[in-house]
Amino acid sequence: MKKQPNRFGGGARTNANGLHFEQTTSLTTALINAGYTVIQNPEKNIVFKNGKEIGIAVSQNQLYKGFLTLQGINYKDYNSKKWCPDDAFINFENQTAYIIEKKFQNTSGSVDEKLPNCHFKKLEYQKLFCNDKLNFKVEFIYIFNDWFQDPRYKDTLQYIIDTGCHYYYNEIPLNLLGL
Repeated sequence: MKKQPNRFGGGARTNANGLHFEQTTSLTTALINAGYTVIQNPEKNIVFKNGKEIGIAVSQNQLYKGFLTLQGINYKDYNSKKWCPDDAFINFENQTAYIIEKKFQNTSGSVDEKLPNCHFKKLEYQKLFCNDKLNFKVEFIYIFNDWFQDPRYKDTLQYIIDTGCHYYYNEIPLNLLGL
């Protein structure tokens, strides 16, 4: 998947730069480029392999509209806040929800402090997927730009691994999604 992360801006431009990075690491695009058939609609993107439905790709609020609500899950019964991932892949074959958060940074800032929250967020998503109505596992994955390869993130990156979460740089590893 070819991408050109934005290397300019920061401060007031952080949201625009982050959005550009998120658009260059699209799960749906990665699936299509890898040869999967994806039928897109406003609520979810249905993913097929060899004509068989294998899962859905959703982002933000689509997680609720396109999957959880249809399964009878009202997030308020499990979480006090609605968590909206940048992307998620719900793999029907291995019953796993892969939650994908994308973090773009080009200067020190508030993203640094958000990274250790991966364990908390994974626990929150587990409440939604590992309950009496659903029996899915949850994997939490960060997709970082190259900024996070700086040695000052060594401890944070180790913490992400130690808490059972994952991170990758600039692309979505489809093999990690059970594909």
